[in-house]
Amino acid sequence: MKNKKFRRIKKEIRILGIDDAPFPPHTQNKIMLVGTVFRGGTWLDGVLRTYISGDGDDSTGNIIEMVNKSRHKDQIGVIMLDGVTFGGFNIADISEIFNQTGIPVIVIMRKFPDFPKIKKALLKFEDHEKRWNYILNAGKVYRIDNKEPIYIQICGIDLEDAEEIVSLSATRSNIPEPLRAAHLIAAGVETGESKGSA
Repeated sequence: MKNKKFRRIKKEIRILGIDDAPFPPHTQNKIMLVGTVFRGGTWLDGVLRTYISGDGDDSTGNIIEMVNKSRHKDQIGVIMLDGVTFGGFNIADISEIFNQTGIPVIVIMRKFPDFPKIKKALLKFEDHEKRWNYILNAGKVYRIDNKEPIYIQICGIDLEDAEEIVSLSATRSNIPEPLRAAHLIAAGVETGESKGSA
């Protein structure tokens, strides 16, 4: 599928930010994913929820289902993920998410990923090669010098458009507001109160 072309990126572009809730290390229980639908980085329009298995392989399918069933879908201009690993090593395939939803994906990371460490950690899984391919399929990592440097991966969108969307939605910190809010909501719902900053 070809990249989505934005003739002009509106300040109120609808962004779906997705993050997971806190979870015990190595759990195989269900873990909540929270999605927040924002207009740019200023206005919360809606909250979505789904569940994935700890260290499982269902994050891609469950994210797709959550998006495709949402009444917000037709308005969402881009999906933002807080990394590609959720609930431990439940790795999202961003190419598949784009192909099945038609919505471009931007992965946000605070630090440049330690790929050798990730690859070594995946060896404990029988399907480690498939999981590693999801990591590779996320593509090149780009640095964005916003308020502080962050790193992104993209699918279905040109780099220049992704940079502009990240910049306009990072209104409170270097992390785009849809992801910051998803993190705080997921932590608050799971533990009773969110702690620290997102």
